Amino acid sequence: MSTTASDPLAALGSLPGVPDAVDSVRKAVDRVYGHRVMRRRSNEVTAEAALRGSRGSAALAGADWNLEEVRRRTDFSGEDEARVVGAALRLTAEAGQLLSIWRQSPLRVLARLHLVAAGGAAPDDTVGRPRLAGESVDEPLIEAPLPGADEVAGRLEGLSRLIIAGGSAPALVTAAVVHGELLALRPFGSHNGLVARTAERIVLIGSGLDPKSICPAEVGHAEQGRAAYVAAFEGYTAGTPEGMAAWIAHCGRSVELGVRESTAVCEALQRGAA
Repeated sequence: MSTTASDPLAALGSLPGVPDAVDSVRKAVDRVYGHRVMRRRSNEVTAEAALRGSRGSAALAGADWNLEEVRRRTDFSGEDEARVVGAALRLTAEAGQLLSIWRQSPLRVLARLHLVAAGGAAPDDTVGRPRLAGESVDEPLIEAPLPGADEVAGRLEGLSRLIIAGGSAPALVTAAVVHGELLALRPFGSHNGLVARTAERIVLIGSGLDPKSICPAEVGHAEQGRAAYVAAFEGYTAGTPEGMAAWIAHCGRSVELGVRESTAVCEALQRGAA
């Protein structure tokens, strides 16, 4: 992210097309929150959104399981794909517990997320801390140039300051920037995509846009496909106004698709079919 505005996130919110994306997301979220099922059964919608969001995030990380398989399985310690799905499930469960810490110490939350994703299975001390010079990164979906450790540390600190300072930027813009910046930096040796998408979720919840966590953007990212995800991310890394706007719009569409998914869950619950 490269901008020198005094409130850079707010400045991104005024890029062409971004206000329309923000407005569209807000209207979609308001509609699902107004569904009659949300009055009495919001906990069930939240639980289902968590499961579906986890499945979507895992799919982007290479473990594209169907929903019923994710629902059925209890052991995620076996093959590589099972461990990815298990990591996604653990991260989603952890996200809601970290909201207050996020506002005070985003870097502490990111370290915790990586520790949770790794599940205590790492053979060395690389888990839960940003990578050092010379350490490799396992993130096959993202092929953008990998920033050096010093650049990672500086940009993480800058991102942390922006989050702590707050500002007037819409939640969608902040969530998209957090997501994009973590993908660009890949600060950990593994699980960076899973962590980035969980951080996006935390911003959307903590901002008040989606306080009950029923609008899983991860569903939308997966539904749009890995190729579209990578192409939109390349707009972020380009750093141009058009590229940044395209990435934010992509994230907005992902939230809207998550809303559509949870609206279907509400309809199923209303029919007694869920």
